[in-house]
Amino acid sequence: MTKWGAAMLAACLGLGTAAQAQPVTLERFGSFHVGGRQVELSGRPVREYLPTAGSVPLRIDPNGVHMVGQMYARFMVPAPQRGTAPLMLWHGAYLTGVTWETTPDGRPGWDEFFLRRGWATYVTDAVERGRSGAAMVPEIYAPPLHLPAQNPWERFRIGTGAGSYATRSVLPGNQFPTEPEHYLAFTRQVVARYLGTDDDVIAAYIALLERVGPSVVIAHSQGGALAWQVAQRRPELFRALVLIEPAGIGAVAEAAKLKDVPQLMVYGDYVDQDPRWSVIRRNARAFAAAIEAAGGTVEDVDLPSRGIPGNSHMLMMDRNSDQVAALVQDWLAAKGLWR
Repeated sequence: MTKWGAAMLAACLGLGTAAQAQPVTLERFGSFHVGGRQVELSGRPVREYLPTAGSVPLRIDPNGVHMVGQMYARFMVPAPQRGTAPLMLWHGAYLTGVTWETTPDGRPGWDEFFLRRGWATYVTDAVERGRSGAAMVPEIYAPPLHLPAQNPWERFRIGTGAGSYATRSVLPGNQFPTEPEHYLAFTRQVVARYLGTDDDVIAAYIALLERVGPSVVIAHSQGGALAWQVAQRRPELFRALVLIEPAGIGAVAEAAKLKDVPQLMVYGDYVDQDPRWSVIRRNARAFAAAIEAAGGTVEDVDLPSRGIPGNSHMLMMDRNSDQVAALVQDWLAAKGLWR
């Protein structure tokens, strides 16, 4: 890291302590929905039910036109602004925009971290999650999948692997807040995931970028894979792309479409020792190599190699989340995206 970069990092970390409790001035804030498509259904039976106690029966005819594939976005624009483009935060599978808003142990999330540094932030619930809503099953979407409590513990490199949730064993130096009340708080954020919705999700992200304009996108896990695919379709809408442990890749044959988008990949600890995540990172690095072979730039950060050990898959929720966010902030500033 350059002396300038080290100074920037120290400044960012300092701001996360002394200034964290200071009031934030907003120029404006709000929310909206974008995207979506209309689907017409017919031949479905009318349903009658009692909506609430003390009410009267209600008849719902599901036949007709349904809006599906819409996406919810919430934004906050600080005053003054220091980011030279809007900053978007895209979550991963089985999660919503809450990923970025707070941590399981109640600390401010990356949304507030970047807002306090002068970025206009946009937090979204991807299609079929949270406030974006879903669609009729199985007429429009396939039945959703649900995660039991042990799944993230064992799959997100928090515990030591299969069976570790029962014993509450964690990886050495693990940074995720694993106290029972904190992990319970995390499981409250976990929602259902529908399959076969990628086209709707990608279309909604494009609609969001078209509305807001060229942006910096920070995307996690499944969101990282989708962000690569969105960027291949509309690279002109990306000022930079930060991929936090992307769980998939874009189209290798179209890697050249990403050559003009500055990109950063960030991975936490114990990746190479994990039989699943080691393959995922190997595939991501091969995809990044294809982008670089086409003339692009993808910077690959392995946190333990930078002296930052213990991070789980949920980097933005780990105890050292501000330290990781500061690394991203430093990279964005070095790209001339922060003034």
